[in-house]
Amino acid sequence: MLGWLSPCRIGFGDTAVAPVFFLPFLLHLMILSSHGKSAMSLLIKAIIGAVIVMLIGILAKTRHYYIAWLIPLFPTFALIAHYIVVTERGTEALRATILFGIWSIIPYLIYLISLYYFTASMKLPLVLLSAVVCWSASAFVLIKVWAHFYNQ
Repeated sequence: MLGWLSPCRIGFGDTAVAPVFFLPFLLHLMILSSHGKSAMSLLIKAIIGAVIVMLIGILAKTRHYYIAWLIPLFPTFALIAHYIVVTERGTEALRATILFGIWSIIPYLIYLISLYYFTASMKLPLVLLSAVVCWSASAFVLIKVWAHFYNQ
């Protein structure tokens, strides 16, 4: 394996991977690359995405496979979005974005609950499709309600 992918101890009694500690560095690269629209910027984002996917795959094979679930929940894109919103629209728009982000947990929760429920009675492709449909429907309702009450 590559040196930076070599297992290391992180205190869980099992091995994990060194790239976990590179997430802040990857986030910094993404923020820096978000300023330009160049091909290099897209390449950096693609490489970061590939590293994150590899990290999830590697962590999913450890005894503590559930840690892989934390990687997509790292607020990388939220941090980038917040930075862009505050620089483009100001603090008040950022506060509205944060409030919407708090409410956006509801569709994600619906996705997880439906995923958990459907795994007892369906095959995996149908489970995933059904959970995404539940997320989509709840996200649609959230957007409509938000637009009605907040953007009067």
